[in-house]
Amino acid sequence: MFEGLFQPMHLLVIVGIALLVFGPKKLPELGKGIGEGIRGFKAAINDEEKPASITTTTIATIANDRSVSRG
Repeated sequence: MFEGLFQPMHLLVIVGIALLVFGPKKLPELGKGIGEGIRGFKAAINDEEKPASITTTTIATIANDRSVSRG
């Protein structure tokens, strides 16, 4: 179905259309934004896979919150 989809000529046409639509000044900013979005997405996935660790700071914060709410 997707055989030969990304041939060099097709990629040149896609880059040419992107250049016409966004202009030469916006393309680096667009690429940077897409790259940051992908990195953020990967970081979020990796953070979700790691088990949450409870530290002494977390326990102390929970204890302080409970003592404050009791009065």
